[in-house]
Amino acid sequence: MSAVHLLRDGQVAELRLDNPAKMNAFSVEMLAQLSGHLEVIERDASIAAVMLTAEGDRAFCTGADINGWGDLSPAEFARHWVRDGHRIFDRLARLSKPTIAVLQGHAFGGGLELAAACDLRVMAPKAALALPEAGVGIVPGWSGTQRLLRLLPEPVVKEMALFGHRIKAERALAFGFVAAVSDDPHDAARALLERALTLSPRAVEISKSMIHAAQGEDRGAMVEALGSAAIAATDDRREGVSAFREKRKPDFSGQ
Repeated sequence: MSAVHLLRDGQVAELRLDNPAKMNAFSVEMLAQLSGHLEVIERDASIAAVMLTAEGDRAFCTGADINGWGDLSPAEFARHWVRDGHRIFDRLARLSKPTIAVLQGHAFGGGLELAAACDLRVMAPKAALALPEAGVGIVPGWSGTQRLLRLLPEPVVKEMALFGHRIKAERALAFGFVAAVSDDPHDAARALLERALTLSPRAVEISKSMIHAAQGEDRGAMVEALGSAAIAATDDRREGVSAFREKRKPDFSGQ
């Protein structure tokens, strides 16, 4: 059966795609499991970083299992399959903790979109990237024409989406889409995360929020979250809460 597992190794959470018989393509169940795991990770203060991995050597993820969406009506396909996947991938992109995708094999379609939702990517030399949706009569639906354009040049995205070309690892490295190409991408990703674990978790979280706000990744929510964090540390906030609970007029100090 297909699954997304949540594993723990110290401060690092590992999300592992497990559907190797279908090259780790997403099923409906896997999307739901990923959503639940992301909720757990976000709220667990003991988790400081996240690795996204997959079973097998051939593929990281080849997108969405056609059996999960092939028979859906146009309305169901747009409202549920595409929008649910988009919402869940957005949740991954907006995690407050640093994330790395380990591309030990091909990342096609939704698999490439999933990798793009992580902060960094490490890739095996023989792995490739692709947006093959047009070959089965659909279009990228989980941010392949949106978020991916902030990470790769427009002509390269068009090369994949319009011409069906695959991008090899060394070329992805030259574009900066992957942080490293390694024969052991899992160990390379773990080394990057170990460095992140030596840094201030709050500084990392706030830096990530500021970078995302600058890039337009959920900008409105990021700006309000940063402003709310700043105001929460003030004497005025403490006085306002105390006054409300004590049913009196607040005496704000401006501090």
